[in-house]
Amino acid sequence: MPKTEPFERHRDRYENWFKRHSYAYLSELEVVKRLLPKEGKGAEIGVGTGRFASPLGIKLGVEPSRAMAEIARKRGIEVIEGTAEALPFPNESMDYLLMVTTICFVDDPERALREAYRVLKPGGALIIGFVDRNSHIGKHYEEHREESLFYRDARFFSTEELLELLRKAGFREFKMVQTLFHRLDKVKEVEPVKPGYGEGSFVVIKAVK
Repeated sequence: MPKTEPFERHRDRYENWFKRHSYAYLSELEVVKRLLPKEGKGAEIGVGTGRFASPLGIKLGVEPSRAMAEIARKRGIEVIEGTAEALPFPNESMDYLLMVTTICFVDDPERALREAYRVLKPGGALIIGFVDRNSHIGKHYEEHREESLFYRDARFFSTEELLELLRKAGFREFKMVQTLFHRLDKVKEVEPVKPGYGEGSFVVIKAVK
């Protein structure tokens, strides 16, 4: 079962995170924007409340939580109820797919990546934004997972682990960028975007089919 229960019950608390950590959120938006294709048909998998899809101009999303999808629809997103492991799209129908902090909540990450590969057109791109398990924020989340409503059941990945899973699914031509170089409570402005990974806590990988 997808890990939707906390999001169903505490969507307002989820939304408040973005208000309390507005500069971290804006930093994440900026780093995703760097690798997101400017054209083509795309969708966000695990669209949540539309916090990323809406400002990034993505009009279509997949989301298992009805409570979250309700807010996303108010932000102008067409939301299809579904999971990353069983995408409601035909083979080779999308130019790009976006997943932001979704991979750590899916039940079967390998199957989710295979599904993304299935629905992408040849040359299409999967863009994954996530908190690197080996980063400062990733280690903090791991150490305090029992205190978190949302991350208690999450599975965090290092960048190397995700790259290996992407290779197994058939992806290639990886590009990576990173941001969030301070603790969340110390992020007082939009942080820079740097190439690669290993310094920033939030990493975005672009992988091509």
